[in-house]
Amino acid sequence: MVRIALGVEYAGDRFEGWQSQRHGRTVQDVLEAALGGVAGEPVRTHCAGRTDTGVHATAQVVHFDVAARRPLSAWVRGVNGALPAAVAVRWAVAVPEQFHARFCAVERRYRYVLFNSPTRPALLAGRVGWFHLPLDEAKMVEAAACLVGRQDFSSFRAAGCQAKSPIRDLREVVVQRQGDYLLFDFRADGFLHHMIRNLVGALVYVGKGRYPPSWLQEALALRDRSQAAPTFVPDGLYLCGVGYEPHWSLPDEGRIIAAPQLPLT
Repeated sequence: MVRIALGVEYAGDRFEGWQSQRHGRTVQDVLEAALGGVAGEPVRTHCAGRTDTGVHATAQVVHFDVAARRPLSAWVRGVNGALPAAVAVRWAVAVPEQFHARFCAVERRYRYVLFNSPTRPALLAGRVGWFHLPLDEAKMVEAAACLVGRQDFSSFRAAGCQAKSPIRDLREVVVQRQGDYLLFDFRADGFLHHMIRNLVGALVYVGKGRYPPSWLQEALALRDRSQAAPTFVPDGLYLCGVGYEPHWSLPDEGRIIAAPQLPLT
């Protein structure tokens, strides 16, 4: 058997999450079908992070084992030829059998793109979040500072989160405005279920003036999900990078989606 790692991007609004389901409308289902067609045998994939329905990826990392010998180009161009337009393999690398896309990852990077305008987006529907009231990014930057570090994020995990521990090392949080778009960047050793969407919801509460920046520190300290803000929509969330130790020799594209530039007439 040979183990192959892939870099994969996809538009999450076209699928019902990453993880395989009986109905077959997931990223894993269509990717495994395309890989199986090239391999001539069933293929089972393992990813760095299971994204929810509506969550996108520019740099998901996947691995699989296969008996078939194919050139690496077949796992890119051949597989892409069998995939729907909303999914694409960007690269393929042969890796040692000790490599695991999920368990060998040392950090993950996400970006949330929020359209902050009185009217909802049309051309970017499903690809960006939206909030209609003006948001004060300076207050959100101040609030976000308390999130950095190794902490208990129980206030920002989903009720059904299956992680054994709520402790995560959130290494970087950046909030910036580019025109009508607010960009939220998160880098950590890992994330809890719905953690980023819950953090974005809390930051929006601060940005619209419902609570002062100090409220986020208070909510974090309470370790109580009911005391934080509602979960924000998945539309603007992108998995945009997975970090590994250098000895695995994997591409680390860090493909951060920029604030969208719409064509103007």
